[in-house]
Amino acid sequence: MNDGWRTQRAEPVQVGDAAGVARPPQTRTERRRERERQERLRRRRRLAFATIVVAFVVVIAGIAYPMRHTLGLSRLFGGQSTADWSSGSTGPQLIVHITGTNNSDFAQTLVDAGVVRSAGAFNDAAGDQPISAGFYELNKHMSASDCVKLLTDPARTHRVGMLSVPPGAQLDDKHGIDDKVTQGILSMISDATAYTLNGTPHRVTVDALVKAAAAASTADLQIPDWATTAVQAKTGDHRRIEGLIAPGSWDQVDPQASPTAILASLISASAAKFQAEGLLDVSTAGAAKLDPYEALVSASVVEREVNQAAYYPKVARVILNRLARKQRLEMDSTVNYTAAVTNIDVAGENLSKPTDWNTYVKYGLPATPIGAVGSDALAATEAPEPGPWLYFVTIDKSGTTLFTSQFSVHEHNRELACANKLLTTGCK
Repeated sequence: MNDGWRTQRAEPVQVGDAAGVARPPQTRTERRRERERQERLRRRRRLAFATIVVAFVVVIAGIAYPMRHTLGLSRLFGGQSTADWSSGSTGPQLIVHITGTNNSDFAQTLVDAGVVRSAGAFNDAAGDQPISAGFYELNKHMSASDCVKLLTDPARTHRVGMLSVPPGAQLDDKHGIDDKVTQGILSMISDATAYTLNGTPHRVTVDALVKAAAAASTADLQIPDWATTAVQAKTGDHRRIEGLIAPGSWDQVDPQASPTAILASLISASAAKFQAEGLLDVSTAGAAKLDPYEALVSASVVEREVNQAAYYPKVARVILNRLARKQRLEMDSTVNYTAAVTNIDVAGENLSKPTDWNTYVKYGLPATPIGAVGSDALAATEAPEPGPWLYFVTIDKSGTTLFTSQFSVHEHNRELACANKLLTTGCK
């Protein structure tokens, strides 16, 4: 009988498995659960596919990005503009400090300075060419290709602020008996800061550097703690910072900085270099113990006394042995430090001139280092060769040096130097 309001109940659906074997009829709840299970499977498949696509894109980008300039893909990464200034038409000159670690970093610095019009143009022009960070004499509104040519010029005609200090170099220019002039560190700094802007030459003068070295506070000069007392004791004398600028290539000297700031940056960087080389951990064997500043002073004498690093450890030991015996060092290098004309064969009034550096007159070490201390001389002073030596003399122009603990043997060795015409003072 049909009542008109009842719905006809659906018959259970007969289903089979993959093998065609019938399974029991599914209820409504079971069908709903099956649909939910199928939906979960579809979501998992979509997620797995999306993960694979993302991973693929990341791998391709990781390969392509470092080669973006070579492959011409720079605009695909970051959307860089490639707008450029026309070649040959430039604006006023300026000094630009290019900073960073790669060409993309350099590009942004140049854009910010108004030198090139866009990072994209510079990156396309530079490609993978090696460019060094540093100070450059450039123009505003340069074409990217013109700018790259100047930055990669092997002659470095537009690079400023580069300084190379050799071991043993001294602050002041030195005149030798052969009429040759050895350029001092202060002159080197002055040359490194020379540049021309819009027809006007600029440089930090040697006189300005001398004044800063002599009068600036130890804090402003960034004198390390272990040298502060000695430097303060010589306030008024620019030589108080002798030896605190280490040998090496200093290629980030700001040519537009003040004389004090320039010296401070070099002294600070040198102090870090000395520390890395073990100066603060110095513990010299033997009767005489040296603090870090004394070790630097002693190493500077080692550096200037002989011209072969193989002899440095023995010279360092001679200095310690003499200090332990309260015997004057009597090193010619300390006399030459203040001499108007330097001479390997020290003689005359220079030997008796009373200065804070003349170790023929004063006991102990010179008042300051007498030059820039290289790594070999410092290492020799930190670990001198064991031995009883008290005397040494270089006997020929090739640098052969003889050591002894007996004065009579030393006198004989000096006669060898006389016979070779290396010495004339005190010769028989």
